[in-house]
Amino acid sequence: MTVKPISVFALAVGLGLGTQLVSAATGDDLIATYQGQGAGPFSAAAGARAWTTKHQPEGAGEQRSCVTCHGTDLTKPGKHATTGKPIEPLAVSANSERLTDPAKVEKWFGRNCRWTLGRDCTPQEKGDFVRYIQSL
Repeated sequence: MTVKPISVFALAVGLGLGTQLVSAATGDDLIATYQGQGAGPFSAAAGARAWTTKHQPEGAGEQRSCVTCHGTDLTKPGKHATTGKPIEPLAVSANSERLTDPAKVEKWFGRNCRWTLGRDCTPQEKGDFVRYIQSL
């Protein structure tokens, strides 16, 4: 009788860990993309600091930070400051779908960075945010 080797991915899926494995790999793929754009090294601590930094985008009535909508505990739901629409937790540990779709990540970085900062986020900022979100 011969035993066929099983891949780590197949084992993870069989144990119910597939989503977390894919999520981590995609987060790391995002990091590689930002490194390819000349950014890095990335820091969860820098991402955490940037998360709470307040900004006054041109034309905005009040200062904003990421906390304005997402809150300080990213394992909990947030709420959009203008619409009141609920926002699912950002932490990968609380929401296994986070960081799994690079197109969605880029879409939301685009919207949220422009709303919060009044500009697009740099690859360095994106990488720091991804590291922060992964660390929770």
